[in-house]
Amino acid sequence: MSILIRNGTLVLPEGPVQADLRMDGGKITQIGPHLPAGDSQVVDAAGKLVFPGFIDTHTHFEMNKGLPNETADDWRTGSMAALAGGTTTVLDFAESQRGCSLASALETWHGRADGVASCHYGFHMTIKDWDPRIKAELKDMTAAGVTSYKVYMAYDNLRLSDGVIYEVLKATAAEGAVVGCHCENGDLVTKGIAAQKAAGNLGTEAHPLSRPPLVEAEAVSRYLSIAELAGVPVNIVHLSTRRGLEAVRAARARGQKLYVESCPQYLLLDDSLYSLPDFEGAKYVFSPPARSKDDQAALWEGIAAGDIDTMGTDHCSFDFHGVKELGREDFSKIPNGLPGVEHRPALMYHFGVGQGRMTVSDLVRLLAEQPAKLFGMWPQKGCLAVGSDADVVIFDPARTWTITAKEQVQAVDYTPYEGMTLTGKPEAVFLSGALAARDGKVVLEGQGQFVRRGPSQFWR
Repeated sequence: MSILIRNGTLVLPEGPVQADLRMDGGKITQIGPHLPAGDSQVVDAAGKLVFPGFIDTHTHFEMNKGLPNETADDWRTGSMAALAGGTTTVLDFAESQRGCSLASALETWHGRADGVASCHYGFHMTIKDWDPRIKAELKDMTAAGVTSYKVYMAYDNLRLSDGVIYEVLKATAAEGAVVGCHCENGDLVTKGIAAQKAAGNLGTEAHPLSRPPLVEAEAVSRYLSIAELAGVPVNIVHLSTRRGLEAVRAARARGQKLYVESCPQYLLLDDSLYSLPDFEGAKYVFSPPARSKDDQAALWEGIAAGDIDTMGTDHCSFDFHGVKELGREDFSKIPNGLPGVEHRPALMYHFGVGQGRMTVSDLVRLLAEQPAKLFGMWPQKGCLAVGSDADVVIFDPARTWTITAKEQVQAVDYTPYEGMTLTGKPEAVFLSGALAARDGKVVLEGQGQFVRRGPSQFWR
């Protein structure tokens, strides 16, 4: 049966309008004022905002499978949490074992997500190795609908040399793909960790001290220099600092084309949390770490200025009990990551739109439109338009509620946003035209589909 959403404020690419929207056969089929009901099921959205389904550009579900530091959220719970919070598409990171093919990683991630996911999904491909064999696989990845990649400048088991990153950028650009980078100077992080431990600083407060803002800013500048030399647009993931943002602005002032992702934790959490008693600071150990309030202010300014293009979560949910606690005696052994996929839209609405830092149109650009364009899904995803997929969120801007771990869908045993009272919450979430979540609870499981993506649609 087709569904007609009436009386809501639709946030369209051209701006908010009072109009009705009809969904049928998994697509948006009509948008306009006073549409006739016909034989459609009518949903009254009076006083509500109607958004395109949100896209999370950065998740890690079912990571470290079978190890003591396995993530709490697998594809079932992680995708359900996303859907409950209004996110209808996630982009997760497929990661091969050292010496193995990209195809092996793609097969593994499909095996975990296909038939299990409750939201739609795609994969970024992490590149750990680089040789003629891997390079030859890029065309196969494009044919399989994978058109984005990730490289690391940190972590000994993941990072690539500058010269290899240059080669990756050149080769992937030929496929119309975009490469995101974890920008931290790996050598300096290693030295920073060693220095803290040598000084006897083994608690959680040593984590941000071991990888200060300069470590990110240097890597951002270096990555952008490599990209400039390669002559290709690139993406910077989870930007966290004013210094990093300054490097971005300087590159753009020179005419460089680049894109920037940040995450809610860098806007809402600060480095004072690492000094909490009783090892509570471990809940906030992620990398890059939470920064200063000045860095937070800079990122909000960057959002207002349009310097930040997408908003992911880097959702990587490790239980506090038994998993984060692996590092009780040594901060460097605390699994790095935090949950967030469920609460991102509401957090960004409350602290962004609700506090006058952005408009509802800005929210849609950041959480839906620009992610869809950058990652080759526009206009299938990311907008309310006739012919687009019927992934739709009815959002109650007046609903006041409080985030608690007890009531979340995420399977992890805590939330870093515990006790935050927000105004604004998704009321109903439609996936491919079917009601899939209501009032924060999933009512239709396992209907997510793999999104075959095309080339990046750069707009700068």
